[in-house]
Amino acid sequence: MTDSEKGLLLVFTGNGKGKTTAALGTVFRALGHGKKVAVVQFIKGSWKYGELVTAEHFSSLLDFHVMGRGFTWKSDNIEKDRAVALDAWKFASDIIYAGEHDLVVLDELTYLVVYNMLEESEMLDVLKRRPEKMHIIVTGRKASDGLIALADLVTEMQEVKHPYKQGIRAQKGLEF
Repeated sequence: MTDSEKGLLLVFTGNGKGKTTAALGTVFRALGHGKKVAVVQFIKGSWKYGELVTAEHFSSLLDFHVMGRGFTWKSDNIEKDRAVALDAWKFASDIIYAGEHDLVVLDELTYLVVYNMLEESEMLDVLKRRPEKMHIIVTGRKASDGLIALADLVTEMQEVKHPYKQGIRAQKGLEF
C-alpha cells in the first residue's frame, strides 16, 4: 500500500463553528470521486438540517444516520442520552469494522468522551482497528489528548467572532 492509499484519521475540534461543515465538505469531495461514505451524527436530534435533505440526493453512495436525542448539555434525561449514545457508538463501530465505506464521519463523537458516555480507550481502540484504506473524520469540541495523538490531521476551529453574540440566531441554509 502506498501512502496515497493509506486511510487517514482527521479530527476537527475547537470552540469555533465549522467542524461539521468541514467534515461535510470532505464528504462532498469524496462523493464527487465516487467514494462510498457513511455519516453518523451522535448528538444532533430532530431538527431538519439541510445536510439531511442533500443526503437524500446521494443515497446510492451516502449513508446518513442521525442517532442522537439533541443537545446533550440541555438534557432532560442524561441516562437515556447515554444509552442512545452507546447504541450509536455500537452502530458506528459496526460500520467501521464492516469496511464497506471509503470515508466514515463520526460527527460530534468527542462529546461521548467529554460527557463520560464512552471510554476514550474504547474509542481509540476502534479507530486504531479500522480498515487500512478507510478514512475517518471525528468532529466535536474538546478532542482528547489520545485522539489528537492518534490522528493524522487535527484542525482546531477557533471562534474569533460569532453573530449569536450580536443577537443573530442560527439561520437555515447557513448553520443548519
